[in-house]
Amino acid sequence: MENTPFFANDAIVFGLLMVALGAVFYTSSKQSGFWNKFYKVVPALLMCYLIPAIFNSLGIISDEFSNLYYVASRYLLPASLVLMTLSIDLKAVFNLGPKALIMFFTGTVGIIIGGPLAILLISAVSPETVGGAGPDAIWRGLATLAGSWIGGGANQAAMLEIFKYNPEKYGGMVFVDIVVANLWMAIVLMGIGKTERIDRWLKAESSAITELKEKVIAYSEKVTRNPSLSDLMIMLAIAFGATGIAHWGSEIIAGFLASNFEVFNDKTSALSSFTSTFFWMITIATTIGVLLSFTKAKQYEGAGASKIGSVFIYILVATIGMKMDLTMIFDNPGLIAIGLVWMAIHAGLLIVVAKLIRAPYFFLAVGSQANVGGAASAPVVAAAFHPSLATVGVLLAVLGYVVGTWGALFCARLMEIAS
Repeated sequence: MENTPFFANDAIVFGLLMVALGAVFYTSSKQSGFWNKFYKVVPALLMCYLIPAIFNSLGIISDEFSNLYYVASRYLLPASLVLMTLSIDLKAVFNLGPKALIMFFTGTVGIIIGGPLAILLISAVSPETVGGAGPDAIWRGLATLAGSWIGGGANQAAMLEIFKYNPEKYGGMVFVDIVVANLWMAIVLMGIGKTERIDRWLKAESSAITELKEKVIAYSEKVTRNPSLSDLMIMLAIAFGATGIAHWGSEIIAGFLASNFEVFNDKTSALSSFTSTFFWMITIATTIGVLLSFTKAKQYEGAGASKIGSVFIYILVATIGMKMDLTMIFDNPGLIAIGLVWMAIHAGLLIVVAKLIRAPYFFLAVGSQANVGGAASAPVVAAAFHPSLATVGVLLAVLGYVVGTWGALFCARLMEIAS
């Protein structure tokens, strides 16, 4: 039986999260003193993620008793994507060049080879940790991690269906997924505060990213105005109207594919992830935002569209933080060790390739999160660099859904051999 947190009422939990976010923004706005020095080391975005994790670890709140992450990821995330893509310059996004794709696929390869290499390395120290037979074979459980870390939840479910890992032990793999993926996200967020230093070390060529940000900033300054009540209501109407269309469309498309094509309905098929309503919801919301960027709706950037979108993103970050229990790190050290070695190989390969092709840290961070975190966290990380870059995170995350099942299948076979 799960321990009930001190606060289980979502109204109270949401209030607590908002106070935490307000405290972070208040202290991070200080121009001098302790807080100014603190945020030069620890990014504000990381604190927005870490404080809810601490609350969860102390039993004050719990994601297990809350619907806030569901609300934030299903309602606020698509709304924020619409608002943050209103001012996007699609041509400038494509001008970012091939490095974004190279880093994304490097991250994918890092996950594919990281699994079997982690098994080989851990087996040299603790063979029993990577053993098991039949449905209890550890490699079968790790296949679900590969699905999650390349595509997302739908791909993870497909791997569970294909390799028939023992359902009673599946919770342990979910636990590794949450701990390792969230630790890695925390490290990625920490790096955002040191982007310039990292880019200098990588000798990165980031002029295309700078040009995109400058274009959006210049446009925003040109149309900027004090938002009226009408402006605010219209922006919310656009954001949540588009979210409603995205939910409606996602149900229709996913239902149509599942009902009319057996290959999509078959959980063991690599195409089954296309019946994920979350995948289509994110795709449709982003498409609506991009289409609106070619209309007069683009001018609402001057009234603060991307700022409202950023508010929604930070609320999402706080609810993601709620999913992290820092005390869980010590519960299953063997499986956690596999996950940490696996993620270290993924990260190491990304760093090597970024150094070789002089890719900016932005591409490394977003390319990694588009794999490991998927559509829920890749736009968050991208928007942390600048709201105008959120679209890049979404596009790569959608690509992750597409290649996730195939990549995870290949990884699983390699892990079976390594075992």
